[in-house]
Amino acid sequence: MSDSLSTGEAAALLGTSVDTVRRWCDEGRLGHSRDAGGRRLVDGADLARLLAEIAAPSRTATGPVVARSARNRFPGLVTGVERDGVMAKVTLQAGPHRITSLMTREAADELGLEPGVLAVAAVKSTNVIIEVPAGVRT
Repeated sequence: MSDSLSTGEAAALLGTSVDTVRRWCDEGRLGHSRDAGGRRLVDGADLARLLAEIAAPSRTATGPVVARSARNRFPGLVTGVERDGVMAKVTLQAGPHRITSLMTREAADELGLEPGVLAVAAVKSTNVIIEVPAGVRT
């Protein structure tokens, strides 16, 4: 089950403005619904699809590699979860960054990780840890 996000949350994840998110919803590029108060809610799974589409590597993309601290946290949307008997491979799109984590299937199940779910990748050394922000899952 994917989460629904506000247009502001979607804009932050996409690195664009709320107006652009609204326009993409109106154009049908991004799935959405409305809550009881009439506020637009962006479908998390559809946002994950668009994030992956936008972040697809370009053959002409170049740029410097920037060193980062070993304790980075990247909020983003889960774009893929592959489960087998014991392990799960979880892919997260955090802005232009695609982050993949290998974890136990049990951990992925307990966190409710599915495409479209808001999560945080905590990167330290060679380990990538996917977390769910407080209040997102009960």
